[in-house]
Amino acid sequence: MLRSIILFILLLVAPTVPAWPDVTAPAKGAAFPELTLPQPKSEAAAAYLGIDSAAKNFPLAGIKAKVLIIEAFSMYCPYCQKEAPLVNKLYELFQGLDLAGKVKIIGLGVGNSDYEIQVFREKYAIAFPLFPDKSFAIHKLLGEVRTPYFWVLRLDGQGGSRVIYSKLGGITDLPGFLKLIRQELGLK
Repeated sequence: MLRSIILFILLLVAPTVPAWPDVTAPAKGAAFPELTLPQPKSEAAAAYLGIDSAAKNFPLAGIKAKVLIIEAFSMYCPYCQKEAPLVNKLYELFQGLDLAGKVKIIGLGVGNSDYEIQVFREKYAIAFPLFPDKSFAIHKLLGEVRTPYFWVLRLDGQGGSRVIYSKLGGITDLPGFLKLIRQELGLK
């Protein structure tokens, strides 16, 4: 009898409990959450981002760029592994031509430790900075998205940012993606 009552109460309450948290991924046009990231392990990564290499942590908005691409990934995600060569290609493209210094890329290792992101970096020859989010703290702020997830932010140089692209999954339209970024920078 007691089991029946408990089951009945659980059935009444269950539909009111949300399956997913109320936080949603920052969408196009929205402000991106103010994040603080740990200092990169290498001075080359700090130099690439244009941040003070002596600081223990730094604000995301402190990255010296006009456009910032953020990939939420996990080393255990087969889609992230498949996407790695394309993201490496993007990084190389942004280092050349007229985009050098204007566009930066970082990766956030969802649920990944320093060791795990280092394994991912070495296995897929990732040259851009990767940051661990072992405790899922950043992941929660970003709506607990699945991976890979990409955001493109317009940094205003004053500590603020606006999302110009927000998408779950791989970058399926590379020419369109590049066109979006070039338009945001006022380039043809």
